[in-house]
Amino acid sequence: MKVLIIEDEKFAQEELKRFLERIADYKIEVLDCLESVEDAVEWFESNDEPDLAFMDIQLSDGLSFEIFNQKQITCPVIFTTAFENYAIQAFKVNSIDYLLKPIEEDQLKAAIDKYSAIKNQFSPQKSPALSTVQVEKLLSMSMEAVEYKKRFIIKTGDRLRHVSVDDIAYFYSENDYTYLVAKENAKFIIDYKLDELVELLDPNEFFRLSRKFITNIHSVKMVNKYFNSRLEVILDPEPKDQILISRVRVPEFLNWLER
Repeated sequence: MKVLIIEDEKFAQEELKRFLERIADYKIEVLDCLESVEDAVEWFESNDEPDLAFMDIQLSDGLSFEIFNQKQITCPVIFTTAFENYAIQAFKVNSIDYLLKPIEEDQLKAAIDKYSAIKNQFSPQKSPALSTVQVEKLLSMSMEAVEYKKRFIIKTGDRLRHVSVDDIAYFYSENDYTYLVAKENAKFIIDYKLDELVELLDPNEFFRLSRKFITNIHSVKMVNKYFNSRLEVILDPEPKDQILISRVRVPEFLNWLER
């Protein structure tokens, strides 16, 4: 079994390699250890896909989901992360399991067993990797239909009201608070972190522009080219802070705009 590790922490890389070496039921070869989205994209462009990839979600230059936006990848993936809130997004790509750090050996062994069982079920000839069709079957087995949030409850004084997601321009964080900005430019504090909102909102309609902003696609007023291959995003209503899309996230953002 040929395995690729994408993990930006050296200690976590070495620990995962040690755990894999101790799984006696399988002959596991670690092909490489990579630390960034950019390195991973270059690796997949230059090499045959592994049988299985382990991916940390938060890498040094962005989220590992960005790899799938820049390169078509069909190998199954086991995600490793310290955060629970990426689980839904993980199963939208080639994920067969989702391990929370610190990883325990028995959980890792169970994930490898799961991969092997699925591979044997769909591939009697034991081909080196799951095909795209097999991955799609796996995903249909692994997750139920996702229901995205349709409205938010807002407190104004002693009253409660609801705001439809269709009426939301964007969300932003400031001084440990998260704000909902409606299209009429009304602003409300809500009890969600941006990381939580990413999982609750329809990714076809909302996009996380930066650590501080998530926008509705209909609120993107203008996009300008910016220094160092970045993009500047102008929203309506216009916030007080400048919003820049990092170079590595530009392809993902442009793909989202064109959906």
